Amino acid sequence: MTPLASDAGIGALYAVLNAGLAQAMVLQGNVGKIRQQLRAGVAAGPAPASEEASVTASDTGQLSRRILAILLEAVSTQLKIRPDDIDADIELRELGFDSVTLTELGNRLNQEYALALAPTIFFEYPTLDGFAGYLGRAYPQAFAAHVSSSQPASAPVAPMARPVLRRQPPAAADGVGASASSMADEPIAIIGMSACFPMARNLEDFWDKLLSETDCISEIPDSRWDWRACYGDAATQQNKTRVKWGGFIEGIDAFDPLFFGISPKEAETIDPQQRLLMMHVWKAIEDAGYAAASLSGTRTAIYVGTGPSGYGSLLAQSGQAIEGYTATGLVPSVGPNRMSYLLNLHGPSEPVETACSSSLIALRKGVAAIRSGGCTMAIVGGVNTIITPEAHISFSKAGMLAEDGRCKTFSAQANGYARGEGVGMLVLKPRGAAERDGDHIYGLIRGTSENHGGRSASLTAPNPAAQAQLLKDAYADAGVDPRTIGYIEAHGTGTPLGDPIEVNGLKMAFQALYDGIGAPAPDAPHCGLGSVKSNIGHLELAAGVAGVIKVLLQLQHRTLVRTLHCADVNPYIDLQNSPFYLVRQTRAWEALHDDQGQVLPRRAGVSSFGFGGVNAHVVLEEYVARPRLRTPGTTPESPVMVVLSAKNAERLQEQAQQLLAAIVRNAWTDADLPDLAYTLQVGREAMEERLALLAGSMAQLQAMLEAFVAGKKVGEGLFTGGVKRNKEALAMFSSDEQLQHVVGQWLAHKKFSKVLELWVKGMAFDWTVLYRDHGADRPQRMSLPTYPFARVRYWVPEAPRPAEHADRPAASPPATVESSDASDFLALLDRVSDGSVSIEAAVRTIEA
Repeated sequence: MTPLASDAGIGALYAVLNAGLAQAMVLQGNVGKIRQQLRAGVAAGPAPASEEASVTASDTGQLSRRILAILLEAVSTQLKIRPDDIDADIELRELGFDSVTLTELGNRLNQEYALALAPTIFFEYPTLDGFAGYLGRAYPQAFAAHVSSSQPASAPVAPMARPVLRRQPPAAADGVGASASSMADEPIAIIGMSACFPMARNLEDFWDKLLSETDCISEIPDSRWDWRACYGDAATQQNKTRVKWGGFIEGIDAFDPLFFGISPKEAETIDPQQRLLMMHVWKAIEDAGYAAASLSGTRTAIYVGTGPSGYGSLLAQSGQAIEGYTATGLVPSVGPNRMSYLLNLHGPSEPVETACSSSLIALRKGVAAIRSGGCTMAIVGGVNTIITPEAHISFSKAGMLAEDGRCKTFSAQANGYARGEGVGMLVLKPRGAAERDGDHIYGLIRGTSENHGGRSASLTAPNPAAQAQLLKDAYADAGVDPRTIGYIEAHGTGTPLGDPIEVNGLKMAFQALYDGIGAPAPDAPHCGLGSVKSNIGHLELAAGVAGVIKVLLQLQHRTLVRTLHCADVNPYIDLQNSPFYLVRQTRAWEALHDDQGQVLPRRAGVSSFGFGGVNAHVVLEEYVARPRLRTPGTTPESPVMVVLSAKNAERLQEQAQQLLAAIVRNAWTDADLPDLAYTLQVGREAMEERLALLAGSMAQLQAMLEAFVAGKKVGEGLFTGGVKRNKEALAMFSSDEQLQHVVGQWLAHKKFSKVLELWVKGMAFDWTVLYRDHGADRPQRMSLPTYPFARVRYWVPEAPRPAEHADRPAASPPATVESSDASDFLALLDRVSDGSVSIEAAVRTIEA
């Protein structure tokens, strides 16, 4: 033997790391003599117990890596794609596999390695990484024998899949929570929200409309139907109505199917309510400060108020061929089920349809599931669209709709309501878990109740006694003093008798609640009454969640907004000697005090009554945050790493624009910067196109974002890159462990630029390692702009085209490529891969 030279030693180190062996001996000298000596030593020593024992002694993880390299080569050969382009962490279906090709892959492995795989195994282990781990555990001898016989210890092996620092799910989503008994009385925190309502694309727009007392009702747009063709006297003419009004959301036909792994062709057949549900569930999760992947495998529930929208009738009228996916696109239950499938959630997943109370019943189900231990988190809400005229005509004939299109709740001029569209989603979690995990909390759910009106004057007539019992049950469940309730968001459909009946039910309930604690009638009213239907109309399946979101925004801004169209009060509404008053002017929401003069958290109730008799009520409470130790402020010497990513360059540009607008709008300061950076690190998926900024102050971050958005060059501290374009940059690292070690050294020496340079090139990094030594001063999650989905039109081709989206983001004309032959098509794919053409632009080019 001879001494090992430095360069030979380093080369051998990398070769051993690449080989994935548990143990290796590196020797230099006369090969023949070394082999002779080693064989003599083996002969003199004890014989190995068995091959199985030696395999068991080896590191299973190392064997799985070698198996993964074999699988990558097999998939590369079968699908005709380069091994470097295969991501071992994505599902096989995303690579292009179907049941036939999966069977072929299994048969090939069975033949080459004498295995006994059934095609169903790929449904248990849908990624190559997971499948390799299974093979290493189930068939160690077959693969260990192959690896040892086909690979010399000193020979380098095929490249590994992209190095990954594994992200661990947060404690909030680990599926292990407090016992059901300990959570039975615990308030439920609302930690995430997303919504789109008439004339309001997001929560900020919605609050602006409420505060400015805007009536968001408009004529039925041509994108729904020609109201003139249906206009007439409902009483004397068949299939006619004089109601030409409603509350309509913009971009009902816009969707980003490729984001969710759906083909453009299938997207055209999916009910818009499913599409809206998918986008706003994702946005609500991000608003809560969680990356969707962090919920994978958890007992997270989804309950959504939804039902048929009429889109199926448009498909039928269009003469489109029925496909295998047509049914799944139209069945309401597939909406929540599709998201549970996409996110790999194992909690309950249900649609709820109780007419106008649907979304509040969905909320109640989510609360009940959390309290019973059936889930650890719940996503609840509702979605409602108005696509065809049939319901307009029917409700008009029933006398429910206002011909002038104005919902005049509590008014002497009340004559019905205007129908409205919208979607709202909430993320729920036990308060203790939310506080433990540093979540931002919009408000608390203290209690809920549900009942049916039983037999009343008619099927659709309200029952005041049942409504009163509903409220008594809700406040008993909440365990709060009725004298501490400062606001009720009424169902308030603006009918001449429906509103007085609801008010009488409130009075009966609160009288009983006051009597129950031995309290006299209040000297002055303390509880305002209002209804969001006067602003946006009656959202039917989403009406309850719209009311909840209005109350949460009022709590956040400590303001009660005016209920519109109520200059003259309905003469049948008598509020004398009651705790109630009508909120007919926008006013500050003053906190109430207890008998000792202590300030109480603001509390409110929300009612929602289905026209089939299913009633629901929820009790909400302001969240009073505990004092916290804030993370030490940033400085140029101790900056934070701000990271953004998107599916393509266009979406990334809009991500940056959104964040910049939020910084300006909210006037965030340096004190907010650690929370902002933390939320973007742990609360967003790392996608293909990436932007990273190293900022020592909020002003610096704002300046860098302004430069990026404007396309100007920035000095140090700004990094951009794409995963597909930079895979080779990560090839220098031979193993996950080596990458962890290097990154750990960079972090220890505050070489953040080095980390960000690799992150924008595709490194998946567990950001939580930055905060393991933090205690009470750990950053907390905050509400930040959510993913800006592409707004591409997908609609029944023969149906009337909706008007062009006035709110579609301005962008330069998409690059187009003639696709008349295969070479041009491949050139287009290359341009998509390098980021010069977005996926949606490519889809438009191909479809053209």
